[in-house]
Amino acid sequence: MQGKKKYTPKIFYQLSLDALVPEDNFYRKLQAELPLDFLYRTTRDYYGKEGQASIDPVVFFKVLLVGYLNNINSDRALLRYCSNSLDVRLFLGYDLDEDLPWHSTLSRTRQLFGEELFLELFRKVLSLCVEKGMVRGKRQAVDSAFIKANASMDSLVEKEVLEDASAFVDELEENSEFKVTTQRKKLVDRHHAWKEEAYKGMPGNNKSDRKDEDGNTIRPKYLSNHTHYSPTDPDAKISVKPGKARQLNYSGQLAVDDAHHIITGACASTSGSKDSVIFPEIMNQTLENLSLNKMQTEEVLADAGYSSGEALKYCKEKGLNAYIPNFGQYKPEREGFYYNKSENRYECQKPGGNHAVLLFKGTKTDSKGYSKNVYRSSEKDCGKCPLRSECCGNVTKFKKLDDSIHKPLYDEMHEKLRRDPNYTRFLTKRRSSRVEPVLGTLINHHNMKRINSRGMAQANKHVLMAALTYNLKKYLKFITRKVHRNAQIMNLPKGKFWFWQNLFSTTSIASI
Repeated sequence: MQGKKKYTPKIFYQLSLDALVPEDNFYRKLQAELPLDFLYRTTRDYYGKEGQASIDPVVFFKVLLVGYLNNINSDRALLRYCSNSLDVRLFLGYDLDEDLPWHSTLSRTRQLFGEELFLELFRKVLSLCVEKGMVRGKRQAVDSAFIKANASMDSLVEKEVLEDASAFVDELEENSEFKVTTQRKKLVDRHHAWKEEAYKGMPGNNKSDRKDEDGNTIRPKYLSNHTHYSPTDPDAKISVKPGKARQLNYSGQLAVDDAHHIITGACASTSGSKDSVIFPEIMNQTLENLSLNKMQTEEVLADAGYSSGEALKYCKEKGLNAYIPNFGQYKPEREGFYYNKSENRYECQKPGGNHAVLLFKGTKTDSKGYSKNVYRSSEKDCGKCPLRSECCGNVTKFKKLDDSIHKPLYDEMHEKLRRDPNYTRFLTKRRSSRVEPVLGTLINHHNMKRINSRGMAQANKHVLMAALTYNLKKYLKFITRKVHRNAQIMNLPKGKFWFWQNLFSTTSIASI
């Protein structure tokens, strides 16, 4: 007989929220494994003694966890989701007839709490992973990814141009971030003019005085952090990657343990700086996080974006065995010249040349801020050399070479990577297979693609919450792994079948 369900609302219901949620629900497991009562102690100083009661800090962080677990970026959408989910209501401690907090309460509380509170929660989850043996600590892989800022490129305004260097020095302490010297602006304009000429005729590079429907001039294609900033979010910087749109971003830095892909360090940084500048910051946090769990790191893996003299010097001072490929401008040796280390000079060894000696002339800082050692020959040695035109040029009568002041560190790294090519290839694959999937998971599934608040402090909280949510999800999956059972049927001579079963998940009964 065919059934037909009819819905008839009741006036009174006899049910409870606890009975409606299954015993093996994910949020029940999360509630049992993650104690958050310590938040009452750590957040006590943020509140006064009188006034209206605030949102429960434990509830606040639970709501954030739900958002990062379900990849919900909007506070309004997050509270709608929490209100409509029975298991989430049980997790938060709100019954069926209770109203959840207003969305503005989340944003105000997020602004209220400091970064150290989010870092403490991250370390709490990390310690749970360490206790279960999910962190080895020996080798860490470091990488970064852009996070879209909550600001539009249309909000960019041009920085005030200071006429001379003296004016720049006088106003250095007053809004210097929003000012630029005349010389810097000329250099940036020259670079953009070169790009405009070099890319002329390419698809998408037809530049004209275009205006929108309101008559406003459409912003130019080439913009620089040196000459423009966003008043909406001054900490967000213009950045771009090949194949990606030019936009205002932050950068999320991660350090990942290579045992079970657990994140051991996480922080946000400006996307206007190179990764090598932020390397000490992310490593300091990682080393401290591991030391709190009585663990030490031996090796650090990173790509060439983290290569710098300061980064290599940092690793040497900390006793870290770093594997960071040198950046593309590095030259292990100069063709035709021999570096005499004892005399600190270069010696020309080109056949047919005058074998000039390039003496050390001092250290200078170039236009990009790099400190270099300068070596130069005399005009007497190179002025009448038969190879002068191809070596020095038709006009210059001396040869000049410059090296980074950290060249010994670059040379040491170059030799280390060449010493065992097989191990170097293994570490390269190890780094990409450990940290890059984690970044992809955070961006696509844990709400790190875009930040809905503004400022570096809020960006740092955002990255920490995404990272601890990822670790928490890995932890819950690790402790609730299913036991696989393998079975084998043996045919005995008497024609009877014996059934053997074992509870080992890694070996077959045939190996017993």
